[in-house]
Formats: sequence, structure tokens, C-alpha cells
Amino acid sequence: MARIITVGAGVQDVFLSQSDALAPVCDSPERCFAKLELGAKADVNQIHFSTGGGATNAAVTFARQGHEVMFLGVVGRDPAGQAVLDDLDAENVDTRYVRFSQKYNTGYSVLLLAPNGERTILTYRGASTHYHAADFTVADIEADWLYVSTLAGQMTVLDKVFREARAAGMKICFNPGKRELAQRDKLMGLLDDVEVLALNKEEMQQLVPGDDLEQLVRRAKELVPVVLLTDGVNGSMVSDGVTIVRAAMYEDVPAIDRTGAGDAFASGFLSQWAHGAQLKDAVVFASANSSSVVNHIGAKTGILHQGARLHAMPLSEKEF
Repeated sequence: MARIITVGAGVQDVFLSQSDALAPVCDSPERCFAKLELGAKADVNQIHFSTGGGATNAAVTFARQGHEVMFLGVVGRDPAGQAVLDDLDAENVDTRYVRFSQKYNTGYSVLLLAPNGERTILTYRGASTHYHAADFTVADIEADWLYVSTLAGQMTVLDKVFREARAAGMKICFNPGKRELAQRDKLMGLLDDVEVLALNKEEMQQLVPGDDLEQLVRRAKELVPVVLLTDGVNGSMVSDGVTIVRAAMYEDVPAIDRTGAGDAFASGFLSQWAHGAQLKDAVVFASANSSSVVNHIGAKTGILHQGARLHAMPLSEKEF
């Protein structure tokens, strides 16, 4: 068992699905849209309430895999914020370090789910994007790992948390978001402290040049010790500098909701890596966790529990 701190957003999600109005409209196989006419009323046959945010999703993966987990984030003093805390409390995630915004409500998202599992998200970010350095300190918390999702591009806060974590002997797993990637030079400076970097293909191409997964992994490996790279239905590639593992999809089944797939892969990998698992075994679990999540509505419902039975999957290994 490891002690893991997760840092990032906690939000309330509302999923609307099973509606003809949400069927995708495509002008090519690669370009599809949700089309809602102004002034029209669209019937929706299913509504589902959940909580999300990369850090809370990851926290649940770690907790269900037997780790001791603490969540650091900012929520509002409102029913949505209470829902976030209630969900984490139910999963035995320590929420004592949560901060409450006095000005902003908890982040809130309405997700319109198309029949093919893709989604259009309407987001009020609220407290989840208004971070201050004073809200986050890990200097006095004993932990083995720090897992950080996006902090809305607040690089000063990230720098502080990373420095405190490394000074305390923690390893860092980082899954940056678009606002961090938009500040490439500052982000590259932060990577000196990172042990595990998790990104999808398009995100990684904003950091290093490369057309295929292996090119990107090899170049990213110059920045950090362990690279996790996902590519949607095309699977993933992971390397620790000794071995490169290439994995296809764990299960080739239609997705119900792709929300949280990346969180499930990154946290699924770390949940096993922190247990001392081999690289290949950590990738299998990460893939299985992600596959399970996308087959449920909401980012937490399908997260695997400790002892879940896994099956073999398409996977290859070679020397780095």
C-alpha cells in the first residue's frame, strides 16, 4: 500500500442521454457535431448525476486498489461541493485538506451523450479554476506519491506543490491539461520534477515532435523517467526507459461514455506501479480500468475494485 495525494479539480456532472436530438451530425468520419436548434425543445430520456474532475477520479482508483489516498482541491460551499465530498468519503478518500472557495461555486458540467459514446460538455469551471498557492501545501503531509491533474494553468501553484513534494521525497505523476500545455516553456521546466508523465497523442505532440506513438514516447522519455501515452481506440504505449509496451484496446466494445477514460488509464497504471508491479502488468490494469470506465455513465462508476479479474489483451514488449 502506498500513500498518495491527488491534486486537482472536483466537479459535479450531469449526464443527459438517450435522445434523438443528440445523435451526431457528421460532414466526414473525422468531423462530427452535436446539433441543437435555437428555440427548440429536445426530449432527453435519461439523466444521471455524478461527480468528476481528474483528481477525484484518480483518487477513487487509488482507494479501490487499496492505497491510502488524500485529495487536495477547491470546491464551493454548495450542494455540488458537498456531493464531491460525499462521494470521496464513501470511497474512504481523506478530504481533510480540501479548501472552500468563498467566492465561486463548485465546478459544474452538463454532458450531452451521443449514442456513440462521444460527448459535448458544457462547463462552468468555478472554483476548479481559481487556485491560489495558499490553498495547496503538501510540505507537512507524509506520502509516497503526488498525482496531479490540471490546475487550470496555474503554473505558480504547480511549481510550489512540485517543489514541496520533491523536498518531502515524494514521486510525482503528472497529467497536465490544455492550459498547462499552452504554456509549453513553463511546463517543460516543471517536468524536471516529474517521475511519470501521462498524456494522449495530440497533447504529447504539443510537447515533443513525432508522428507516431513510438517517436513520441522515445522523445518524451528524454524528459521524464516513465511515459504513458494513449491514443483512444488505437490503444496506448508506455515506457520506463528499459522496455516499451504497446497495447491495443483491452476490450473492443462500443463505449457508453468516454468521460474519464484518460484519468482511469493514468491512475490505473500508477495504482499498480506504486504497488511494485511490472510495467506490462501495470499497463494491462490501466487498460482494463479505462475500458471499464467507458462502459458506464460517469467517470467513477466503472473504476475497478481490488481483486478484479482481468483477462489477456493484445500487447507487445520490446527493449527501449
